[in-house]
Amino acid sequence: MAKKVAVIGGGSSGLTAIKCCLDEGLQPVCFEKGTDIGGLWNFKEDAPPGFASVYRSTVINTSKEMMCYSDFPIPKEYPNYMPHSYIIKYFRMYADNFNLLKHIRFRHRVDSVKPRADFAETGQWDITYTNEEKNETTTEVFDAVMVCTGHHVYPHYPRDSFPGIDDFQGKTIHSHDYKDHRGFENKRVITIGIGNSGGDVAVELSRHTKQLFLSTRRGSWVANRVSSRGLPIDIWATRRWADALPLWYKERFARQVLTQRFDHSVYGLKPKHDVFAQHVMVNDDLPNRLITGSIIVKPNIKRFTKTGVVFEDDTMEDDIDAVVFCTGYRFDFAFVDDSVIKVENNDVSLYKYAFPPKLDPPTLCIVGLTQPLGAIMPIAEITCRWATRVFKGTTKLPSQDVMLEDIKKKKMAMSKLFYASPRHTVEVDYITAMDDVAVEIGVKPNWTRLFFTDPRLALQCYFGPCTPYQYRLMGPGAWKGAKEAIQTQMHRVKYPTKTRATPDDGNAGVPVILKVLVVLAVILAVIWNFL
Repeated sequence: MAKKVAVIGGGSSGLTAIKCCLDEGLQPVCFEKGTDIGGLWNFKEDAPPGFASVYRSTVINTSKEMMCYSDFPIPKEYPNYMPHSYIIKYFRMYADNFNLLKHIRFRHRVDSVKPRADFAETGQWDITYTNEEKNETTTEVFDAVMVCTGHHVYPHYPRDSFPGIDDFQGKTIHSHDYKDHRGFENKRVITIGIGNSGGDVAVELSRHTKQLFLSTRRGSWVANRVSSRGLPIDIWATRRWADALPLWYKERFARQVLTQRFDHSVYGLKPKHDVFAQHVMVNDDLPNRLITGSIIVKPNIKRFTKTGVVFEDDTMEDDIDAVVFCTGYRFDFAFVDDSVIKVENNDVSLYKYAFPPKLDPPTLCIVGLTQPLGAIMPIAEITCRWATRVFKGTTKLPSQDVMLEDIKKKKMAMSKLFYASPRHTVEVDYITAMDDVAVEIGVKPNWTRLFFTDPRLALQCYFGPCTPYQYRLMGPGAWKGAKEAIQTQMHRVKYPTKTRATPDDGNAGVPVILKVLVVLAVILAVIWNFL
């Protein structure tokens, strides 16, 4: 009989977990406590506790070619940066195409996940869940577990850090509960936090408020979705040749590019830390709202008064009507037994952000617990491809000592690169994270082989955007459409904006001499690998 795998959560990670189980001949059962798929990206008018939430105007900040599942390209007609309505449509297409819905039990809440008494021999789990429609609680045995609940469920709401807040007479909410500008019109509002949600909420509210103040402790570097030649920024930034450059050079180049758009010092946003020492905010409109005075940047709040706030520079703002906390999220797995996994201060020890290193046999995996400098969906997918092969027994994990050492090295590297913050405990680089898992299952592109068998494709993969299709070119789970998807990816990028005929630019092609230099560079790289 096929091993029975419990998939907890029917969002972007849960859907690909189901598919990967089916690909490996496993029997998935997905528990989704809501009434529909999509998780975070399924917009709801309210924000019920225990569910991830987006606001009405949410647009993803990774482009479609970089965020798609590796064997299911997003339609060319879809915009490069998709609103939540397009993302959920894509998820439905994916679920329908691979017949995933029949494996999902909706309105089923998982209450506990515990290793069975004979776990050391069987690796099995007792999963207790409640059918909320019938109000019936059941315990069922599973051979493996994939936890796909994400990390945008439990708001980090640090009210205790702000003296006087309980006496404040205005409204206070977390961005988790924010849906749109209604109710904030003609008000004086403060947003606290300068992550992506903080930027989005501040910009949207500033179009309707009397005045919007953006309070930040550290400031932030701000990148634009639209980059050189109008292409998405991650189409340019997520390339293997660029990823291989020394950090000092990437830092200098990134500062130059971001400062060329606007001087972060003049706009009160420049932080003390480097560009790559934080998760950069992606926001197209923030500098425009600042230059018009619709948003005023302020330092951190020292204390609240009954009707306003005092900032750390001792300036004051009175007659404040509302404060929106855009202070991120904490993650937790309260339903999983503490003997298996324990979260402390948003930190958890997992081998390659997936497997508890001391769990033997390794029959539980956490999926999607990363904050990538890039898209999370492909990382979740490749983690599922790996985990299902581990469950099946076709791929083995290294020894506990090796896994613990790997965890230690990653944490040390993270602490050196990023400033200390709860949001940076699961920060990863997209290409590094993808390759790190790909080598476990043998799907990382073999550059020597690829160059000698298909040099044109090798050039596209190394010097072009590192799209998820690259991890379907070879090895287990190879997809025959991967090569074509790579060759046509730029067509899909440009298609949705080319909605009228324009004069051709005869100089738009890549010069022949540049192509020759690129080929020579690849040859030298291959020779170097042989040395």
